[in-house]
Amino acid sequence: MACGSVGAAQAQSISQALAAAYDHAPDLQAALLSAKASAEGIVQAKSGMMPTLGASVSGSQNASLVGGNWQSGSSLTTGLSYSQTIFDNFRTEAQVEAARASAEVAEHQIRNAEQNVLLEVVQAYMSVLSGRELLALRQENISFFQAQVQAAQDRLDVGEGTRIDVAQAQARLAQGQAAYQASLGSLQTAEATFQRLVGVRPQGLSTSHQYSNLIPRSLDSAISEAEIGHPGILLAKAGIRAAQAGSDAAQAGFGPTASISGSVGTSWTGPSGGPQDGIRGSLGFEVRIPIYAGGAIGSAVRQANLNQIKSEVDAMSAYDQVREAVISAWTGIQSADAQISAAQAGVSSSNTVLDGVIQERDLGTRTTLDVLNAQADLTTARESLINASNSKVVATFALLSAMGRLTATDLGLPVQVKTAVPYTQAVEDVWQELRTIAE
Repeated sequence: MACGSVGAAQAQSISQALAAAYDHAPDLQAALLSAKASAEGIVQAKSGMMPTLGASVSGSQNASLVGGNWQSGSSLTTGLSYSQTIFDNFRTEAQVEAARASAEVAEHQIRNAEQNVLLEVVQAYMSVLSGRELLALRQENISFFQAQVQAAQDRLDVGEGTRIDVAQAQARLAQGQAAYQASLGSLQTAEATFQRLVGVRPQGLSTSHQYSNLIPRSLDSAISEAEIGHPGILLAKAGIRAAQAGSDAAQAGFGPTASISGSVGTSWTGPSGGPQDGIRGSLGFEVRIPIYAGGAIGSAVRQANLNQIKSEVDAMSAYDQVREAVISAWTGIQSADAQISAAQAGVSSSNTVLDGVIQERDLGTRTTLDVLNAQADLTTARESLINASNSKVVATFALLSAMGRLTATDLGLPVQVKTAVPYTQAVEDVWQELRTIAE
């Protein structure tokens, strides 16, 4: 009850919990960093056709004893080198395309992680909410059973009851107390999970939300929307692109490559110098045509082709999994609606039965056991209503996740959306050797 009063003062809606978790989730931050790291693969792939420059400085000091005379000398050499691949049978272009596709895969993985985190938050949120309702129900049961124990004892004292009535009421009281402790333990676990995900303790929770309007009117519409925009499917499509580019890059290994190189440098020897001192330079080119590489090139092509086929099979599997998830969540909502209606009817009828049994017990036509059984039926009906209501909310968000719409953007959360797109765009045109990039 104390927790409830604190929650009333500081209400925490599902939207607030989702927004807090979005900013807090380490898994989401890790996915963002992974996507940024994948974007660097684009720059590394582009470097295959970029020039390579280097500078060198070397020197030495030597001394020798010849015929009783010491001789000494020193040397200093400096140089600049340049090399660049000017044609590689379009291998670099294929590797750049593969890197871009991999960066797109990583971006969709952020959206996948986002959906997983937000759905987990909803599940934890509803676990705490239903756990608190069940705990309150268990407390009511204890109070009811305590009253029944006292009533049975009073009737025994005036000679209208039996010791069996007292014993039965005491047994149900003990069961109620055990159930209360079990509910308390489950609630504490749920609260710990909530705090791990959201970063704060749960307070003032409520089932109300405005996200049901995102649910389409039919199952076919939900499936169609999922097949178009679910990050798992978009990820699979990008994976096919990456595999196709990888196959092209492997095929390029059979073709020729051409490169140019050059160098310029100076040399000095002391103390008197020599004929080799001065400035030297060179410029050359090289064309390489692979003839035999021990089977490595052919193996790479076969491997890339197999990976391409695998990527297409993975995409088919992704479609099937998304479709299954949509159908499962959709039927979960329908089932929860039916369970809620049945539980509401059960609670109403069980309340009527309990009141009638208590009156009949007081008139002597029913026993204490009948009252205890009627209370147990009412408790079961109320538990079913709590669980069905919880399942309805979770299934709603599960359907949004299966459709690919459980994202901060679709939910309108007041957060800065995590994406690696600005970073990817920033590094696309970077050719300098920079240690950091300003997004």
